[in-house]
Amino acid sequence: MDNIINEIKKLKKEKNAVILAHYYVCDEVQEIADFVGDSYYLSKKATEVSESMIVFAGVKFMGESAKILNPEKTVVMVDGKADCPMAHMVTPEKIEEVRSKYDDLAVCCYINSTAEIKAHSDVCVTSSNALKIVKSLPNKNIFFIPDGNLGRYIAEKVTDKNFIFNDGYCPVHVKITRQDIINKKKEYPNAKVLIHPECTPDAVELADYAGSTAGIIDYATKSHCDEFIIATEKGVLYELRNKNPEKKFYTVNDSQICPDMKYVTLEKIKNVIENTENVVELSEKMSEGAKKALDEMLRLAE
Repeated sequence: MDNIINEIKKLKKEKNAVILAHYYVCDEVQEIADFVGDSYYLSKKATEVSESMIVFAGVKFMGESAKILNPEKTVVMVDGKADCPMAHMVTPEKIEEVRSKYDDLAVCCYINSTAEIKAHSDVCVTSSNALKIVKSLPNKNIFFIPDGNLGRYIAEKVTDKNFIFNDGYCPVHVKITRQDIINKKKEYPNAKVLIHPECTPDAVELADYAGSTAGIIDYATKSHCDEFIIATEKGVLYELRNKNPEKKFYTVNDSQICPDMKYVTLEKIKNVIENTENVVELSEKMSEGAKKALDEMLRLAE
């Protein structure tokens, strides 16, 4: 492994490349990345790096967002097949249908969506900033896409707006069930439950803390508790254990794995930098439309 790590470091210098990685990729990829974070952190960091090549260790929508925000840079995906099923669970036709039915509507698009969907939206959000952004929107009606579970979580906290929900979902998070959490709590009664709001509402109800991946890490790090049940993709355990070696972390079940995130390997990182493979390319029209929604997110989140 040392050999490939050294090769990647050498190639990064030669190609003026920077590696951005999501918390859900494999441990060894997080270890070699220049920046590791959740979707909001990575989208913001993509606008700040000086390197000419951004190597994205994540799924397709993340690389698209980096390209939209940095059209002059070369953005490559570590694995061209790594995608997010939820990103495709709404269509432009559905958005236009809802627009035709509601006046004073904001189409609020979770960043886990395709560039095409972002281009049809008014503002993007992440699980880190969705509550803040939705509260700040002047619109009465909110069409929250594509994730219905996160939309309902936000709607419970913003009761003065009318939400229209989409039926999208994260295949990994919906497999974390209420009963799984109850069973795990019996096993570890002193552990706090930390959950991602992409999980179903009945599971989120049982949590001591619900929030983004970065929020979960922050909560566990600051907490005086030393045992936690983690209800999100298990890749987050790497950072949790790094920051809290004296604390114990338990997964809820054996299904907390995003197969697309696990496509990302060190060997593929070496290959894409060396050969400039899996380059993210978007039409100018789509990029411009999507950039408005992403820029609005960055503006409102500040």
